[in-house]
Amino acid sequence: MNDVTCNDSARFYPISTELKDLRSTFIANCVFNNFLTHTSIILNTVTIYAIHKTSAIAKTLKTLLLSLAISDVAVGLFNQPLYTFFLVKWLQLDNLNCNIYRALNISGYLFSAVSFLGVVAVSVDRFLAVHLHLRYQELVTQKRVVVVVISKWLCSAFVSSIALWGLPGARSITKSVVVVFGFIVTFVVYTRIYLTVRRHKNQIHSMQVQEVAHSDEIKHFIVLIKSTVSIFYVYLLLLICYLPFLICTAVIRIYGSSIALKQFLLYSMTLIFLNSSLNPVIYCWKMRHIRHAIMNILRKMSRKSNRPLRIHYKRSSSVVHVDN
Repeated sequence: MNDVTCNDSARFYPISTELKDLRSTFIANCVFNNFLTHTSIILNTVTIYAIHKTSAIAKTLKTLLLSLAISDVAVGLFNQPLYTFFLVKWLQLDNLNCNIYRALNISGYLFSAVSFLGVVAVSVDRFLAVHLHLRYQELVTQKRVVVVVISKWLCSAFVSSIALWGLPGARSITKSVVVVFGFIVTFVVYTRIYLTVRRHKNQIHSMQVQEVAHSDEIKHFIVLIKSTVSIFYVYLLLLICYLPFLICTAVIRIYGSSIALKQFLLYSMTLIFLNSSLNPVIYCWKMRHIRHAIMNILRKMSRKSNRPLRIHYKRSSSVVHVDN
């Protein structure tokens, strides 16, 4: 790796003279990340199975949610173990070489970008469902959604691979453009959704109670709004988990780094990884069909684990048969 990229990494990550001062930070983040690695993999794997088994969710929305959950599993499989490896090495006062920092940057941005763009994509999907209403199924087809999902992964891979070119300036600009674009799109989308919902709410109140009770269209719209609100919670969670890291990196780039800022940055990276473990909780809490599917999975697992062994003896034989 060239000196420019090495120096860029040194601005954000601890250098050899700072390792002892950040020992308690390394320990806290190491313990927490080790726990989050398991929760991210287990919770998202269960969620993927539950989404796959749920027939009540539209196929297009299901595809977007599956992609988002898969990226969260990848965070638990790759990003968090690599980050924990860094923390352990820093605890051992081992200053890692620049190529390993590059691996963390590429891996971290790849799956974090996929998660971020996944939330943007599913937010746009809910906007189209609310705004287009009856034309949604005609315009938002499964084939188009699959193209969007593939494009999202390819775009994330391309942007994260810029680190291989040894151009930290180009990488920073590209990342900033992606993040700003994503936040602008989601802000516009949810503003439009709010205005649309408010207009429909006024229309519903102006109708007779009997008409509302027998209107399948209104019932469908209410269900649609509930799913949109659920995705909005996922978006809010992403904001809470990502903004501290984005703000911290911006401050370091503008004003320079310090031990306090690097300490905050390490905790903010853990907060980003926490997002992957909390997304399944939001799905389970706010999406009734996914919650029911997960509860059914847990009940089946509980029955299997609690089922007693039945032992049958045959007098004519000395063999004991055990049935599970």
